[in-house]
Amino acid sequence: MTMLRQQMISAMRQRGLSPRTHESYLYAVTCLCKYWRVSPDRITASQVQKYLEHLVQERQLSPSTCRLQKNAIRFFYINVLGRNGTDFKLITPKRPQIIPELLTRHDIRRVLGACKNHKHRMILELTYGCGLRVSEVVNVRVQDIDGERHLLHVNQGKGAKDRLVELSPLLLDKLRCYWKEYRPAYWLFPCSVLPTQPLSVSSVQRLFKRMKVLGGVTKHGGIHSLRHAYATHQLEQGVPIHELQRLLGHADLKSTQRYLHWAPIGEHKRGTHADLMALVYRDG
Repeated sequence: MTMLRQQMISAMRQRGLSPRTHESYLYAVTCLCKYWRVSPDRITASQVQKYLEHLVQERQLSPSTCRLQKNAIRFFYINVLGRNGTDFKLITPKRPQIIPELLTRHDIRRVLGACKNHKHRMILELTYGCGLRVSEVVNVRVQDIDGERHLLHVNQGKGAKDRLVELSPLLLDKLRCYWKEYRPAYWLFPCSVLPTQPLSVSSVQRLFKRMKVLGGVTKHGGIHSLRHAYATHQLEQGVPIHELQRLLGHADLKSTQRYLHWAPIGEHKRGTHADLMALVYRDG
């Protein structure tokens, strides 16, 4: 490991950045080095600017990917090389705003019904029932389930933040049945090959895609669409937008408000947390 790489890792650890951010930032700086074929401390600000323009114009990467690259490189320049005040311009073309297809409760029931493996079904039920990101569901530990208070402790979610999410009575019962059958010791969903490790994100993503096909659900979207469905269905049940923000772990309310295009808040009812799993199976 080079000295600069180690310094960058130390700088990220000191600021409490998540392991996933570590990987993304290191990869971004590595790509910059490969593009210019020199050490990053020898790359000038004008060269960085040209590289960012290359990402936008020639590689046509998404605005979010380009912003990630910019932020990573800027972090390196300021916190590793000590070049304070460093900034780069990033102009990306506007892309059409397309509303993704929303999974209905009927769609979700078909996906879950396609799961003949109890463990696989429990993974998807927990993802939808608590509105988890895929990176969060694979890292759930047995100790994160508080059966007495009906809460799930989401440990170090996006942005290195913990949060508590309500577990509905039905979902908690399903988790207890799952534990009695599989008896996981540490990770709730351990890898079958290496039980000391959790399932990988890619494994769960592939699982969801297979179940969609088997269930005959043709709508576009990966496993993150379960989180979108959770947010929208909670709004439909009258959960206030600020409460949904807490449940999803959003730092900015604007991130939560995007779900309003699917389900405007109903004025006729107000709630705190709906038992979505009970609604899915009731409608069947």
